[in-house]
Amino acid sequence: VNGGEQLGFLRSDGSFSVHNLAPGSYVVEVANPDHVYEPVRVDINSKGKFRARRVNYIQSNLIQTLAYPLKLKSRGPFQYFQVRETWRITDFLMNPMVLMMVVPLLLIMVLPKLMNAADPETQREMHQMQMPKYDMPELSEMMTTLFTGGNKRQQQAKTTRVAKKR
Repeated sequence: VNGGEQLGFLRSDGSFSVHNLAPGSYVVEVANPDHVYEPVRVDINSKGKFRARRVNYIQSNLIQTLAYPLKLKSRGPFQYFQVRETWRITDFLMNPMVLMMVVPLLLIMVLPKLMNAADPETQREMHQMQMPKYDMPELSEMMTTLFTGGNKRQQQAKTTRVAKKR
């Protein structure tokens, strides 16, 4: 009773009793290493009348009275250990490292086959998009114009004018 203030031991028939309790409110708990039991609050008034109710820590205003004599039933066996989680193939497949390796590999393998299955017109369009454009200036020309400050064509025109004058 009340976390060990007073003790009541079981008899051979499964009953128990606690004597010499003063008026007040007490919590009756069963200490058993194998099974879990719900605690019960017993209120004893000054006239000797008592009321037993379930302990509800979440909704303390909710009162569920119990019949006397108290018959406590086990809620189940005590679980000291958590059940180990089993290994599943989906855990492996949804691993971010595996996804980062498998998804690009699938794309590399599947996309070319999809392109081969496309109609010839679509294939021609794709080839035209992949063809290099020869209109683009070379990188060397771009660098020379950037560092010299002018167009190469203008410089060539100046050199030809100078050559004609001579």
